[in-house]
Amino acid sequence: MRKKLALAVAPLLAVAGGAISWSPATAAPPGGPPADSNFQKVTLNDFPGEPMSLAVLPDNRVLHTARTGEVRIHDPKSGLNILAADVPVYEHDEEGLQGVAIDPDFARNKWVYLYYSPVLNTPTDDPATPDVNEGDAPTTGTAADFAPFKGHLQLSRFKLEGNRLNLGTEQKIIQVATDRGICCHVGGQIDFDSKGNLYLSTGDDTNPFESDGYVPIDERADRNPAFDAQRTSANTNDLRGKVLRIKVKSTGGYTIPSGNLFKPGTAETRPEIYAMGLRNAFRFAVDKRTDDVYVGDYSPDAGEADPARGPAGQGRWMRIDKPANYGWPYCATPDLPYVDYDFATGASGAPFNCKRPVNESPHNTGLTQLPAVEKPEVAYSYGPSAAFPGLGEGGIGPMGGPAYEYDKRSKSRVKWPEYYDGVPLFYEWTRDYIKEFRLDKRGNVADIRPVLPSFAVDNPMDMEFGPDGALYVLEYGDGFFSENPDAQLARFDFVRGNRTPIPVISADPLAGDAPLTVQFSSAGTVDPDGDALRYAWDFDADGTVDSRAANPTYTYTANGVYRPTLNVTDSTGRSASAEIPSFVVGPRAPSIELTQPVAGQPFAFGDTVSFQVNVVDNDPVDCSQVTVNYILGHDEHGHPITAATGCSGTITTSAPGHGSGDNLSGVFVATYTDPDGLTATDQVVLTPSTTP
Repeated sequence: MRKKLALAVAPLLAVAGGAISWSPATAAPPGGPPADSNFQKVTLNDFPGEPMSLAVLPDNRVLHTARTGEVRIHDPKSGLNILAADVPVYEHDEEGLQGVAIDPDFARNKWVYLYYSPVLNTPTDDPATPDVNEGDAPTTGTAADFAPFKGHLQLSRFKLEGNRLNLGTEQKIIQVATDRGICCHVGGQIDFDSKGNLYLSTGDDTNPFESDGYVPIDERADRNPAFDAQRTSANTNDLRGKVLRIKVKSTGGYTIPSGNLFKPGTAETRPEIYAMGLRNAFRFAVDKRTDDVYVGDYSPDAGEADPARGPAGQGRWMRIDKPANYGWPYCATPDLPYVDYDFATGASGAPFNCKRPVNESPHNTGLTQLPAVEKPEVAYSYGPSAAFPGLGEGGIGPMGGPAYEYDKRSKSRVKWPEYYDGVPLFYEWTRDYIKEFRLDKRGNVADIRPVLPSFAVDNPMDMEFGPDGALYVLEYGDGFFSENPDAQLARFDFVRGNRTPIPVISADPLAGDAPLTVQFSSAGTVDPDGDALRYAWDFDADGTVDSRAANPTYTYTANGVYRPTLNVTDSTGRSASAEIPSFVVGPRAPSIELTQPVAGQPFAFGDTVSFQVNVVDNDPVDCSQVTVNYILGHDEHGHPITAATGCSGTITTSAPGHGSGDNLSGVFVATYTDPDGLTATDQVVLTPSTTP
């Protein structure tokens, strides 16, 4: 958990911001990386929603998305975090707003790219039927039963007008099919190469929870096709489980650049595919110098190898420099095949042939004979890796990070040093670290070194080097499908001679009806170098400075929800900000409590658990706006299994694909948003009395 600086004097509310880690600078050891004390972590947004992806603009403003549809923009000049857009999205399981990127020619055309789940007419839960969740797709049935849940994710671009993303300017580019109402793997990252080609990563859109942690290749006729990854990742005629490579047209839509895996016009293939055989290539980055694509691909969950099923979970990192098939769900590497398994009979067949993989699934609409499986540069499991000891041990959540491009002409005071030039970063969501991958002349990983090991990175979700040469990082924090206390957008600066101030903001009173006079305070704000500070307060987040006093008083004349922000600047021009999100004048924020179930309540996986949610609000409570998510907690992360709507109802618990020793829990998360747009969340974690 990251360290916060905040006042602890009641009844003031104190919110930390700005730089949160610093020490006197020292020289880098000869031949090694610069010492951590040469860097500073600066918090840009302590309240980013449920963070998903980020993109740094040419002027160092930072776009960052939340899965629930919000697009925020951090403005370093004012210190404000502004809601640029709220995209309507479908949110069942992992669906929602995913990736964000800017056009290579953004300075001229202002295009911002989003990959999101449009609402469509997909069934959703009806709170009037608390014992039935109409939003869950059936696991068995007929094609007619599954048809209502057919949907898609949408890649589109929109114009950024100042700090507002104009949703009315949408140009649709490409759609990727999904089977909705059932988990998992629908994430998508967006990036561009030096030629302006757009790359999009797509997950296998497959439920892994009834495959015992091994490959989900369930071909039974009455089974929801979402249990068979052969229909997506191993399907040459499907866009899921891939890295796509396209060229966006000026009017929307796209063309196919030369050099993809299949030539346009090849029967039973999609020409958009650049790499296939991926499970959930959640994060990747394109090296603009070489156009190599650095991809992290998530692993299945099996904790141990089983000769009858296949290897234990394997995280993978690839340097994709040519079109290739990376083998999922048939092979983790060319030397680690999974075993063909009949879900109808429970009988194991032979290991798959990684040199000549064959897709004979009845759900396959593409080629039967597939390209040979390409070897990833890195593969690792839960324990220590003999080949890559620098990765340590723990969970498996590989993320392909960017390669730094050092610019000796840049006069930026925060740019990273030349030591990192051309070095791709790798970050691990479950292990909370960043590593540098040193490549040899053939592009293989020759050395793995820690990056800023003394700094906290709590479930790093996305990262990108900005035009200023600093590293911007979005952290998810510890928790499940909500805005976690440790979530944040931060910037890692390389310090040259001075450090950024550390602002702290507080207010008294915390709430009341208009007209409301509030005493604001900057007490606790410090500058690491002892510089004199200038203060700029924006009480209503309109971009105008309302006061330059250190501890001003301000009167709110109208009820509303405000976001007072303090920006402090030192004598060298370095600045940082802190804010109080959702400062309510007038109607109070709702409170919510999961009264059932309760922590410690006995349960076993498979039980149907009743839930009861109590909401208190100044407005009449609308139970149709209450959502209760059931999440299977597994180690430090969670899998969303199902959700229900209403103040009461039941949820049937399960732990599909997991067993004893997997450190499981049952997590219930209740959320309510009132008519004023204020949201409250409560969470209960249950420990099962028996293993699944």
